[in-house]
Amino acid sequence: MDKIAMLLSSSLVYQAGGLVVGILVFSSLVIWILAKTPLAPHTQELKARVQSWWIMAVFFFSAILVNPKITIGFFGLMSFWALKEYITIIDTRRADHRALLWAFLCIPIQYYWVLSKWYLMFLIFIPVYMFLFIPLRLVLVEETQGFLAATSKIQWGMWAFVFSISHMAYLSVMPKIGATLASGQSLLLFLVIVTQANDVLQFIWGKSFGRHKILPKVSPNKTSEGFWGGTLSTAFLSLFLRFLTPFSVVECLFFAYCIAIAGFFGDLVMAAVKRDAGVKDYGQMIPGHGGVLDRLNSLCYTAPIFFHQMAYFYY
Repeated sequence: MDKIAMLLSSSLVYQAGGLVVGILVFSSLVIWILAKTPLAPHTQELKARVQSWWIMAVFFFSAILVNPKITIGFFGLMSFWALKEYITIIDTRRADHRALLWAFLCIPIQYYWVLSKWYLMFLIFIPVYMFLFIPLRLVLVEETQGFLAATSKIQWGMWAFVFSISHMAYLSVMPKIGATLASGQSLLLFLVIVTQANDVLQFIWGKSFGRHKILPKVSPNKTSEGFWGGTLSTAFLSLFLRFLTPFSVVECLFFAYCIAIAGFFGDLVMAAVKRDAGVKDYGQMIPGHGGVLDRLNSLCYTAPIFFHQMAYFYY
C-alpha cells in the first residue's frame, strides 16, 4: 500500500511539473515574440529571469521526485546557502565566529530530526535549545560590547533560514491524507508554486497598475494595487492546483490567500534586512533574481505558517 501511495503522489508531482513547464514555455514564447519588437531592449532582465526559472524548476522537481532523502538534503543545502548569504551581508565581530560555527552546525542536526521524523525535536531544537545556547556561547568569549546585537542577528538567521525553511522538508515527508491522493509532498508543491506565483503576480500588478506605495522606505516597489491584485489573482490561480490538495474550493482559496499575505509580509521583512545591511540583493548566484535568499525570502514566512495550518487541520 505504501508503494501505491508513493506512485499516486508521484503522479501528482508529474502533473504539477507539467503545469509549470507549460507556464514556462508560454513565458519563453512571449519573450521570444517581444524580442522581435521595439520592446526588445526591455526584455533582457525578463529573459534572464525566465531562463533562471527553467533551471530552478529542473533542480526543484528533480529533488522532489528522486528520493525523500534527496529532498531533505536539497532543503538542507538551501538552508546552508541562505544562512551563508545572510551572514555575508551583516556586520559580525571576531568574537562571534564560534557562535556562527554552531549556527551552521545546527543545520544538519535540524534536518536529522526531519529525516528521523522526530516531530517534537524538530519543533523545539532551534527555538529552545539553540536560542538558549547561542547567547551562552557568546558570553564565554567575554566580549560584552555588541553582545545583544550579535545574539539577535545570529538567532534571527537561524530562525528564518534554518528553522523556517526546514518546515518545507518536514512537509515533504508527511503521509497521505485520508482517502485523498494528496500527501505532504503534493502539499509542498502547492505551497512553493503558490508562493512563487504570488511574488510574480504582485510584481506584474505593481509594475502595471501600482500608484499608491505601502512602505516606500522599506520597499518602494510595493503598492496597494500590487498587493490586492497579486493576492487575489494568486488565490484564483490556486484553484488550478487544487488537485494537489484535499481542499474544497473555499478551503483552497482561504489557504492560498493566507500564503499570499504571508509571502507579501515575508518579502517586506527581508527587504528591511537588505536595507539595513545596505545591499540590493543577497547575492548574484541566480541571474535576474539575485541570491538564493532572494528567492526564498517569501517562503521563510509562508512555509511555517502553511505547515502548521496543515498539521492542525489535516494531521
